[in-house]
Amino acid sequence: MTHPGPFEDSHRVIRPDPVNAEVRPEALWLEQTPAERFYIRSNFPFPPGTGEDQPLRLGGAVRQAREWTVGALLERVQRSLVVTTECASNGRTGFAPTPEGEPWRWSAVSTAEWTGVPLVELLEEADVDPEAVAILFTGRDRGAAGDASGPIHFQRSLPLEKARDPDTLVALAMNGAPIPLEHGAPLRLIVPGWYGMASVKWLESIEAITQPFRGHFQHARYRYEYTDGSSAPVTVMRPRAIITDPVNNARLPAGTVRIRGWAWSGQGPIDAVEVAVGGGDDVWQPARVEVPSSRHAWHRWTFDWIPSGPGLHILRCRATDASGDRQPDHARWNRHGYGNNAIHPTYVEISAG
Repeated sequence: MTHPGPFEDSHRVIRPDPVNAEVRPEALWLEQTPAERFYIRSNFPFPPGTGEDQPLRLGGAVRQAREWTVGALLERVQRSLVVTTECASNGRTGFAPTPEGEPWRWSAVSTAEWTGVPLVELLEEADVDPEAVAILFTGRDRGAAGDASGPIHFQRSLPLEKARDPDTLVALAMNGAPIPLEHGAPLRLIVPGWYGMASVKWLESIEAITQPFRGHFQHARYRYEYTDGSSAPVTVMRPRAIITDPVNNARLPAGTVRIRGWAWSGQGPIDAVEVAVGGGDDVWQPARVEVPSSRHAWHRWTFDWIPSGPGLHILRCRATDASGDRQPDHARWNRHGYGNNAIHPTYVEISAG
């Protein structure tokens, strides 16, 4: 007999080992996602938990290598930010043909308040060498990947400018409590605006490097590899709007329907959300977009719809961000299925009365 895993009641588990799990629809209605409902992305099994004596090392191309325990970091002045984080593979199953990898649908996104120490403060204390070009982050999780001859750690680098952004955090708390193990305890990086792979979990070490990092999760994965042979690194989140209410396949009474959802982009604030009803050459109508609780958090939007009559209706929404980038009807297919921010329809049925 198969027993349910520890996250099956709180998430839609898409792969149990290592655990990868989406947010259930009811949790997407919330402005901040509870830690126990936040989506889970794992490349390897969770590493063992640690306490306040867990060290964080900072070395490489620095004039003064440093080391801090979790306890020492907790004693420093903390900064809190509400941040929306999306898995780079969210929507992978929407590509045709479906790329290989975890079969993420459309709810690998969450918003939480993260509290910690700005990374730039630690870098300044270590005095990064002028020849450094990037900052490398290593997590404690490890396992087999790609063509590696043995187990490797999850590692990612950030360009110096993003690493020195005052909003890039070494986080110690999530929604006002210690970070749960599945979300990177006791330390994880938080990189607002970028897809979730940048926010390295179970953070163990930081290293200033003088050559671009070409590790597996930087060079072989988390790159857009297109059919014409071109490629580009996966970095900032693309604009996206989603409908959270009504849920897909809802049966609704006749009368005005308030459509609600969220919109976000790593490229800047959301300038507009539009809604269309039908399925063909529909008229796009503006929704009401609210100011977010934080500049790195998603925007709530609402739209009051009067159905034309009973039966099946198709609801669609799209976001446009401050850079002018608009959510597309179809995202460009790429080998690993990243960044699929295509418009995703919601189907509802209106009763006859």
